Amino acid sequence: MGKRVAVVLAGCGVFDGSEIHEASAALVHLSRGGAEVKIFAPNIEQRDVVDHLKGSPTQEKRNVLVESARLARGNIQDLAELKTSEFDAVIFPGGFGVAKNLCSWAVDGKNCTINEHVNATLKAFHSAKKPIGLCCISPVLAAKVFPGCEVTVGQDKNVDGRFPDAETAAAIAELGCKHICKNVNESHVDKANKIVTTCAFMCKAPLHEIFDGIGTMVQEVLQLA
Repeated sequence: MGKRVAVVLAGCGVFDGSEIHEASAALVHLSRGGAEVKIFAPNIEQRDVVDHLKGSPTQEKRNVLVESARLARGNIQDLAELKTSEFDAVIFPGGFGVAKNLCSWAVDGKNCTINEHVNATLKAFHSAKKPIGLCCISPVLAAKVFPGCEVTVGQDKNVDGRFPDAETAAAIAELGCKHICKNVNESHVDKANKIVTTCAFMCKAPLHEIFDGIGTMVQEVLQLA
């Protein structure tokens, strides 16, 4: 029997939803690992809708669950319906939608609030000692919900201009968590909390390196499960 893994999305598109390449990479690696996957997203309105060609907000209103259904090929459920008992692990791809829709990090930083269903999902998997995988900006969810945990968002300095969001590491530390510096093709395992993180597009790197890094995260999650 393959591991049963829930994947939680935050919309569709890097600037206002889930990062498409990260979501796809996670799903490919899960498939390769023989996992049985179900996809979820909160049934809420997006914080904003961004024109991905112009890079600027529009006046549109979109729903996170409806937009996430694009990535899930329509096979998706409301996050409120997720039952932790039916899964061995949960994975959160990144993208600005995590920081806008799953929490308010994009606006409030370390003082952010977490969506109630996201918060409940994280706490339920953690309480059940089931692994949680997060990539890109999504490790801030764990940092906010689980003080003292260990995560990575890459490096804590903008090494060679490759880590433009390195200040996120300092914010994580201010939340009482430990940031572990890792390269893009690596992941970090917090064994005590069963939290596995990798930086993905927090690093300016070739797509195949980001894909490989997400692969290490997925592999570690499946091993912990």
